[in-house]
Amino acid sequence: MRHEDFLTAIRTHCDALRSAALAAGPEATVPTCPRWTVSRLVGHLGRVQSWVVKALADPSGKDVKPDRPPEDWDELLAWWDGRRTTMLDNLTDAQAPAWLPFTRYPQVAGSWARRQAHEAAIHRLDGEHALNAEPTLVFDPEFAADGIDELIAWMVPTRQDWSKSEFEGTVLLHATDAARTWAVRLAPGAPPSISPDEVEADVTIAGPADAVYRRVWGRPSSAVVTGETALLEPLASP
Repeated sequence: MRHEDFLTAIRTHCDALRSAALAAGPEATVPTCPRWTVSRLVGHLGRVQSWVVKALADPSGKDVKPDRPPEDWDELLAWWDGRRTTMLDNLTDAQAPAWLPFTRYPQVAGSWARRQAHEAAIHRLDGEHALNAEPTLVFDPEFAADGIDELIAWMVPTRQDWSKSEFEGTVLLHATDAARTWAVRLAPGAPPSISPDEVEADVTIAGPADAVYRRVWGRPSSAVVTGETALLEPLASP
C-alpha cells in the first residue's frame, strides 16, 4: 500500500470512530475491550497519537512519552482532535526520520503511518461495537491483508524475548479474497519464521481478509479456525 493510502485510512477511521463515540456516549461500554468505556477508548487513541507526535519530533527517542488525556469528555474530544491533526501534519513526508519501538520497522514516518492506520481501524471497530453489537463495517481486502501482515510479520517476531518460548508447530493464515498466506513456524527458544508458503499446519485461520484481520487482532470474526489453537497464543495481538 502507498503512504497516502495509510494517511487516508487514518483520517477515515478516526472520523468514523469519532462519530460512533459521539453517538454512543462517553460512558458506553466497549464490548471488544473489557472494562473500557468509550471515553477510555478515545483517550487511549489520543494518547497513542500524542506519543507518535513526540516520536516524529524526536527521532532519538530519548524523551518520547505520551500525554495524559483530559478527563472531561468535551475537553477530551478537542484534545484528541488536536493530537490527530498534528500527527497527520507531521506524517506528510514518509521518509522523515522518526523513533519507533518496533525494531523491524524502518525508523521513518512512513512506518508510523502504517502502524497508526491499523491502530485507528481496529479501534474504529471497537467504537462501532460500542454503538452496535454487529457493526456493518467491512475492511477492504488489501488493507485487511496488510494489517494481518503488519502484526504477524513485523510486530510478532521482535516484540518479546523468545528465548524461553516452548511453542513448537506451524500456524497457517489464509486470506482467501486477497490470495495471501502466512506460514508461521514456531520453534522453542527462537522467534517465529514467516513465509508466504501454503503448508500443512497444526492450526489454520482461514477466511476473507477482513475476517482473518479481525481474528488475529482479537476481535469478533467469522474466520474458520481449525487445529491446535494453543499455538495461536504467542501470536496474539497486543
